Amino acid sequence: MAGPEFPPLLTGRAVAGDPFGVACEAAEDADPGTVFYSPDETTFRVAILLAPEAPLGEAISVSFAAQLGLNDALGALSPPEVAVHLVWPDRIRVNGGLCGRMRVAASTEDPAAEPDWLVIGLEVPLLPSGADEPGQTPNETCLHEEGCGTVTAGDLVETWARHMMNWLHIYMTDGFGDLHEEWRSKAHALGEEITYPETGQFVGLDEWAGMILKDGSTTRILPLTRVLDP
Repeated sequence: MAGPEFPPLLTGRAVAGDPFGVACEAAEDADPGTVFYSPDETTFRVAILLAPEAPLGEAISVSFAAQLGLNDALGALSPPEVAVHLVWPDRIRVNGGLCGRMRVAASTEDPAAEPDWLVIGLEVPLLPSGADEPGQTPNETCLHEEGCGTVTAGDLVETWARHMMNWLHIYMTDGFGDLHEEWRSKAHALGEEITYPETGQFVGLDEWAGMILKDGSTTRILPLTRVLDP
């Protein structure tokens, strides 16, 4: 069976196991624009390798292109009543339930340094992962429990790559502004009191996608670099 088709400038590489881990291990030698993906049909797993030309504190905002690409892909493949929201900095909610996450790694953890490479990974469960019956973990879900039984991992990989590339083009051409506004429109609990990743009122985002968090009389900015895997 043929694998997913990828848009120009992207190259797909099917891997066994965790694409994010494989991408990080291959980052020094693989070409930027390589998409590592798992053919496993129980879970959508992808990781893209990029070579930013900006300090990490700015460059990490490109992860919004991956998140918005996933949001658009789910919108294209799922029934219209399925609601997708993005949880800062790294989670995805489908119909209110947690349904996947984003991971990010880079060659440096210094926000002022320009990384040699940046890896962004996404994973979304299509099928239940364990023996739990539906409803036993009400805060967690999977796509097939939310009416997306016809969505396959291969379709999602292909559709995500196409939509992500569109947002990546906008990011590279026009900057972060359009992604900022679109992400805000998909954000979970914007303007509300939250407990994840910390407790406070989620006021908004700064210019490089840091969370503006108000707690009483104190306002802080949580940098997006906190999402980095060690």
